[in-house]
Amino acid sequence: MISGEHIQIEVEPAYLGQDAERVRYVFRYTITIVNRGTEPARLLTRHWIITDGNGQVEEVFGEGVVGEQPRLNPGEKHRYTSGAIIDTPFGTMEGSYGMMTDAGHKFSATIPLFRLQTPGVLH
Repeated sequence: MISGEHIQIEVEPAYLGQDAERVRYVFRYTITIVNRGTEPARLLTRHWIITDGNGQVEEVFGEGVVGEQPRLNPGEKHRYTSGAIIDTPFGTMEGSYGMMTDAGHKFSATIPLFRLQTPGVLH
């Protein structure tokens, strides 16, 4: 049976600059999701935990990713790009995807913690 361990998630974050008022920091992240299991699985929901450099936490819950609920056959990849805006030049994101097999088995796939940081903020 497929589980979260069979879903490989890779993240590529990038700093885009500050917002128009120059008080918040804008980041892009590209996620690649790979089904390493033996059954198809559909991504139904997302849960993000976004923490800025001051320790302020924002949780985001929603359906799918960027308006899609991709179905991945064994060995297939899905890649998408989205973004986050935080109040500090450094923060982190992590979370999970709610997944379901064609047979109706629901499971969670962990999105590993990754850093959002402006160039030069950390060595």
